[in-house]
Amino acid sequence: MSSAFKTQHGPLHGIKIVDLTAVIMGPYAMQVMADFGADVIKIESPDGDIMRHVGKNGGHAMGPIHLTLNRGKRLVALDLKKLEARDVLMKIIGGADAFVHAMRPKAIERLGLDYASVKTIKPDIVYCGAYGYAANGPYGDEPAYDDMIQGLCGIADIASQLAGEPRFFPTVIADKVCGLTLAYALLAALLHKQRTGEGQQIEVPMFETMVQFLMVEHLGDCTFGRDQEIGYARVLSQLRKPHRTTDGYVCALPYNDKNWRDFFRIVDRPDLAADPRFSSQTARSQNYEVLYSLLGKILAEKSTGYWLEKLRAASIPVAPVLGLKALLDDQHLNAVGLFQTVQHPSEGQITAIRSPITFSATPAQMGKPAGAIGADTLDVLQGFGYSPGEIDGLVAKGAILSG
Repeated sequence: MSSAFKTQHGPLHGIKIVDLTAVIMGPYAMQVMADFGADVIKIESPDGDIMRHVGKNGGHAMGPIHLTLNRGKRLVALDLKKLEARDVLMKIIGGADAFVHAMRPKAIERLGLDYASVKTIKPDIVYCGAYGYAANGPYGDEPAYDDMIQGLCGIADIASQLAGEPRFFPTVIADKVCGLTLAYALLAALLHKQRTGEGQQIEVPMFETMVQFLMVEHLGDCTFGRDQEIGYARVLSQLRKPHRTTDGYVCALPYNDKNWRDFFRIVDRPDLAADPRFSSQTARSQNYEVLYSLLGKILAEKSTGYWLEKLRAASIPVAPVLGLKALLDDQHLNAVGLFQTVQHPSEGQITAIRSPITFSATPAQMGKPAGAIGADTLDVLQGFGYSPGEIDGLVAKGAILSG
């Protein structure tokens, strides 16, 4: 068991980012940056990020999502309704490489934290707005959360082809995909700044991001005209699913021509190997329903262990179906140390998930544990030149909260 999180010296060591985001999308992106070694200063209201209050220990603002997403960050609590707090934030931004927020365009403008205002005090700032919709569109100032975006972008609707009614994907997929998009967009802009000295404004809208993400495969034949079929038939098939075996379920996917020839040989079905409906990728793509129906019937005849052994031996893609709890004991994940048991100074022993990415020269590392609301306010303000008396005055005015 690790007694503490490690000091960060990853590939982004020396980069300072001011993080005015909450919930999951922005904090997930900033967790990536912090794990890669950036100095992330997270700005919260005195009530804290709402995700602090979800789940076990949420009653004292130390819930599990907060502990996962906000490690390695310095936590500053400012009441941005007060002018003095906005002045503090501007001073912090003035010493940063990037500023990221998740407020709607009109709201951030009312606070005087729009790009034009921030640029006056930090001309080379990389300024990123992460919100629901592109600001110049008709939805531009609408509020957006994962559920709304899943409904709008098409994910909920295509689920109706499988479930009989629209369904949300059972994870906050829009928040997390858009969080990763935010991370790579910010990295690209920081690289440009390093090369040229030029900052810029970035917009990462959830709606457009998720439509682009979903349409990678589902634009389909509409690529060639709006009157063509949309959707990728293979993944929309009712029969694309984990298949029942005699004692459980298995995920089996003979994929290329060789896989299918080997599969038909293993199951002693030379007639299927010779069937022109299944002889090529193009032919199979026009007969997924028939093919997957046959696959399901064949797999149901043997045990999960049998198929794992036989198909792995033939290099045919196959895997068991694991539950979430089973992941904690998975032999591969444990061998590579994805889950780590660490000692949190106030919450005791917790399970943390390291970055899955490895660097040979500048390893990603988990930073210090996610702390209480305003845990680092004093440290950060002192680092920006505020005297003890000035800090006491800001506390007295309710502009800042010290943890």
